[in-house]
Amino acid sequence: MRILGVDPGIETTGYGIVEDEAAPVKGITRANNQGLKMIDYGCIITSRQLSLAQRLVVIRQNLADIISRYQPDTASIEEIFFSKNVKTATSVAHARGVILLTIAEAGLSVFEYTPLQVKHTVCGAGHADKAQIQKAVKLFLRLDSIPKPDDAADALAIAICHIQRNKMCKLAEKANK
Repeated sequence: MRILGVDPGIETTGYGIVEDEAAPVKGITRANNQGLKMIDYGCIITSRQLSLAQRLVVIRQNLADIISRYQPDTASIEEIFFSKNVKTATSVAHARGVILLTIAEAGLSVFEYTPLQVKHTVCGAGHADKAQIQKAVKLFLRLDSIPKPDDAADALAIAICHIQRNKMCKLAEKANK
């Protein structure tokens, strides 16, 4: 299963493609990080010189190209964290809307996770800091170094979060049968 993780932003949108290659064990995948493989990651950057509409077009075109190139099975995206800066939250909401539209147009299902859910799933603590998340991503994907920039590492964490939560749900379903 190949997952697209997206960390939305108007200036920088992080993306990460993670594949779960874990072999099925008695009809379900293993409930650990064996078999997770980083396929690609990076950021879609928009220029501050562009209008909001033009920036949204850049995000849409680049994300559509990424989806076409890597053919993910599903997508996961971070929910908006509302901070004190309403202007930032509004611009992220615009980017997030275009991202959700692009994912839907590609025919992919999308799963949304709060920053707390991502931190808890990837690090085991809902109040993990950026450095802890980056180290966890490096370990999960068996990388030589921490992925940079932060937005790309966050997108990989969102993809890992979806894979791990999906595995936990399958294990719970099997245990309840």
